[in-house]
Amino acid sequence: MRRAARSRPPSSTSAAAPGPLPDDQRRAAHTAIALLLDYPTAEAAAHRADVEDVVAGLPPDVRRPLRAFLDATASVPLRELQAAYVTTFDLKRKCSLYLSYYAAGDTRKRGAALVTFVEAFRAAGWETDGSELPDHLPTVLELSARTDGEIAGMVLDAHRDGIEVLRAALETVRSPYAHVVAALVATLPAMQSATAARFRDLVAAGPPTELVGLSDLSHLTPFATIPSLTEETRR
Repeated sequence: MRRAARSRPPSSTSAAAPGPLPDDQRRAAHTAIALLLDYPTAEAAAHRADVEDVVAGLPPDVRRPLRAFLDATASVPLRELQAAYVTTFDLKRKCSLYLSYYAAGDTRKRGAALVTFVEAFRAAGWETDGSELPDHLPTVLELSARTDGEIAGMVLDAHRDGIEVLRAALETVRSPYAHVVAALVATLPAMQSATAARFRDLVAAGPPTELVGLSDLSHLTPFATIPSLTEETRR
């Protein structure tokens, strides 16, 4: 795939795949979803048939929304799809594909959040190549597709409220990309009550904005600590 380059062997720690899907189906689903959520290009369009083949083999709860997206965009010219992508994901605060944005917004805390994502990739034995920030949702899904999913699953779970805000916002603007995020949600564990509460708060208020001189940011959603990232893992 596109962004990750192996830097060290993965951790020997093993864990069950996150969410309700078997490992092979999770990898396939997250590969397809990552490709469909990325910026549409002529190269991606050339591989559309391959994506459709992958989608056809997925469980119904994941396959149906992905099929709905593929059908909705099948006849849309590439330039029109690209323009819609930019309008949707780059110009709407609640439709960001950058997961840390939902908890940190444009505050200074986002820098620390991005470091956490970098460390998560390294703990899984991978590095991003710098073409995208590490909290970019398709990049995190690529990590899930390339690994046993333990660490990527932890990252997705830690930012589940943001994913739900993204899904709800896309549904509100009637974007076909809502189908893709709905398919992603179908691969994840059930949302916990605390996450649901944060989701409702984010829907109401939107991502935080920078307040110069603000000293207390304790109200912001904390970022997950990756327990497998130890000094031993770093060596």
